[in-house]
Amino acid sequence: MISENNLVATFKEVLEENQVLTGEKLSDRYHHIWKMSEPLKGKCLVLPKSTQEVSKILALCNDSKTPVIMHGGLTNLVGGTESEGHEVILSLEKMNTISPVDRSSRTVTVEAGCILESVHQAALEADLLFPLNFGAKGSAQLGGIISTNAGGLRVLRYGMTRQLVIGLEAVLADGTIISSLKTIVKDNSGYDLKQLFIGSEGTLGVITKAVLKLVEVPQSRCSAMVAIDEYSNVVSLLKHVDRSLSALLTGYELMWNNYYISATSPPALNKAPLPQDSKYYVLIEVMGQDQDTDSTKLEDTIQDAFESGLVKDAVFAHTQSDLDWFWSIREDVHAGVSQLSNDQHFDISLPIPAIGHVVDDILDQLQSLPYFQGVMTFGHVADGNIHFIVGKTEQSQEIIHQINEIIYSPLKVNGGSISAEHGIGLHKKAYLHHCRSEAEIKLMETMKKAIDPNGILNPKRIVG
Repeated sequence: MISENNLVATFKEVLEENQVLTGEKLSDRYHHIWKMSEPLKGKCLVLPKSTQEVSKILALCNDSKTPVIMHGGLTNLVGGTESEGHEVILSLEKMNTISPVDRSSRTVTVEAGCILESVHQAALEADLLFPLNFGAKGSAQLGGIISTNAGGLRVLRYGMTRQLVIGLEAVLADGTIISSLKTIVKDNSGYDLKQLFIGSEGTLGVITKAVLKLVEVPQSRCSAMVAIDEYSNVVSLLKHVDRSLSALLTGYELMWNNYYISATSPPALNKAPLPQDSKYYVLIEVMGQDQDTDSTKLEDTIQDAFESGLVKDAVFAHTQSDLDWFWSIREDVHAGVSQLSNDQHFDISLPIPAIGHVVDDILDQLQSLPYFQGVMTFGHVADGNIHFIVGKTEQSQEIIHQINEIIYSPLKVNGGSISAEHGIGLHKKAYLHHCRSEAEIKLMETMKKAIDPNGILNPKRIVG
């Protein structure tokens, strides 16, 4: 058995010198892209170049019962990459190979360290599309994306990450490699083992490779932004555009007035395409095969909604610059965050009909707090996912907990979730009971103990 004290020396024997970072080289790293000024704490950081090296690293850590914290693109919002100093930090950034796209099966095999935007580019070069898309696409890595089952802007049409992973390779805590990198869609031969690792936040195994589903590249992209004053009309409009546009509809993004004003007022760079006096703003995206036909269909659909009283005002993106303008309003969250202090982020999920009144009640409670500074509210309403970013003039653990309770408390009775796409990590673990039963949590703990009996993989995340 290797002692914990000899672990770093053993790493240096089985890996190259530049694959094991300690001391000042370790301190030059960080645990989140928003906290680059905070030196990374850990026993060491290891940078494997292959699945086999990941296997060796985990076997050594398991033998010495040393905890391992996984690092990806470091955009995690729930404390998933935080460390205390006694752990081994495992980063797969050197495992970033993208295999040639298989045009016939419409798949691509990628290593876990690949950046999402690089996968987008590889697919486009083969005249295909990897449809998963969100603001952190330039830094988020596929291993982290899959392990958190990320969502994003096109879940309405293409589903969560789970629906886009066909095959998977992962390494268990003891170094065992579980590899099923098939390109077949239908495989009913027993348990679908890849689902154990998708969304489990690295607590059951380290994802090293994946086979991703690609789709044909749409030839058109059209958008409209509409203003609405009643939440019931937001829901009715969704039904209306879905019925009219069917498979063309790829996005239905909702912004509350507080978000829209923040994103279209200085110091934000974007101007408001619609007046800032409406309660809700919906950004609609259509992707199809004919730009003129699809654009006309979208305009006719919104015109019908306007005439029936569902829509108060609307504007259409007629050029690529218009498209970039509209979507930068939705994606440039940081413009609003820069105006807030001690910001606290949430990504809850609710049944679509309940969103209006639950959010109204949450906003009323937040605004009554003496330290409340402001809030930005927005989300992928077509899949029930709502984000809050709350700013505060003061910060303490008591204040953080109070705001958490305001936002999470209504979820259980309304059939919601404390996390739609960011995961649980460390920060949400204490609130898991707001959306999971005691029996469900115990089953998760049983799975964790069975697959990682020494509890070395991302310890204290989710359960345990």
